[in-house]
Amino acid sequence: MVSRLVVVVLGCVALGLSLAAGAQAPAAGGFPSKPIHIVVGFAAGGNTDIVARTIAVRMQELLGQPVIVENKAGAGGVIATEFIAKAPPDGYTLLMSSLGPHTVSPSLLKSVGYDPVTDLAPVSNVAQNALVLLVNPTLPVKSVNELIAYAKANPGKLNYGSSGVGSTTHLSGEVLGSMTGTKLVHIAFRGGSLAIVAVLAGDVQMMFANLSDALPQIKSGKLRPLGVTTSRRVLQLPDLPTVAEAGLPGFDVAPWNGLVAPGKTPPEIVAKLSDAVQRIAREQAFRDKMFEIGSEPVGDTPEQYRATIRNDIQRWSKIVKEAGIKAD
Repeated sequence: MVSRLVVVVLGCVALGLSLAAGAQAPAAGGFPSKPIHIVVGFAAGGNTDIVARTIAVRMQELLGQPVIVENKAGAGGVIATEFIAKAPPDGYTLLMSSLGPHTVSPSLLKSVGYDPVTDLAPVSNVAQNALVLLVNPTLPVKSVNELIAYAKANPGKLNYGSSGVGSTTHLSGEVLGSMTGTKLVHIAFRGGSLAIVAVLAGDVQMMFANLSDALPQIKSGKLRPLGVTTSRRVLQLPDLPTVAEAGLPGFDVAPWNGLVAPGKTPPEIVAKLSDAVQRIAREQAFRDKMFEIGSEPVGDTPEQYRATIRNDIQRWSKIVKEAGIKAD
């Protein structure tokens, strides 16, 4: 009787352990079980926002849960980045990150509320794009060389807009000024779209705009393009030279947008999210949309994206230090 009781007790214990093990299955097994939020650190309508909203639609279909995009603009994306760094590491709150706040701001600003390496877990680099140097047509310049000459002849009188302090649209102007020995006045806006409006109105004379923001203005003739910031020309504007070709050798700024999670998010959840992004990046519909806004799909692994981030942190830290660039 005793031995039979022992067998029953052991059986119950074994069943309990089995059920407990099932309840503690790998986190990705039941992920996601509720809506996922993707935070964008810039105003709606800009390049980062469009990339986030485009990929969110397909992620929702692949993962079987709503994927909601939220805008938390401010400080060139730093506010949103800090928010994600402190969010619960469960995969339900993500950031569509970008080069500026992720790899530049930690060197450019006196302090940020996050460590770009340990507080953020790379999921996948989604897309990369070029910026276009645009000027208001009333500015008497038609090339990069003419712009440089004008800036030298009018120190402190040439204003340029950006989507925020620490953004690539800001830093590109700082690098231009540093490389040419000219003094440009930076005016920060809460998003690239607002900066574009300011250039159109003549409130600022120029800006480095995301290609998605620049294309409509270029096609309409409302703003004049002088060059693209990347090392090679873009397919959307094949006749427009790079800034390096047009008079400033060595100039190269290639922004990217990538999905990241809070730093301690379980690897299995990160992997599941990354697999979805990589699949979407290979789809023709997504590739066509990225071409439309001037971006190039990437879709890489967390390890590959982490290497990109580390390399960019080192590169921009050196540039910021050597050029003596300071935030406003």
